[in-house]
Amino acid sequence: MSISPERVTFDDDMMWVALRDGRTVGVPLAWFPRLLNASPSERAAFDLSPRGIHWDALDEDISVEGLLAGAGDLTRARDTAA
Repeated sequence: MSISPERVTFDDDMMWVALRDGRTVGVPLAWFPRLLNASPSERAAFDLSPRGIHWDALDEDISVEGLLAGAGDLTRARDTAA
């Protein structure tokens, strides 16, 4: 069974990702500052791929693997490790 994203929706505080295997994962927008600070129309402008979600205008990529592992925005961790 595929764990690809099928649908992404938002409420005031959460991002909800429906997966092709029937699960829905909810994560706080606070985990992803770019999404938290984005307008609703910016949040809605994403592309789905078999492995995750991409927002070109926001320079944000979120993998399904990362969501299932409970990983938030790793940008700061990458920046400080360099």
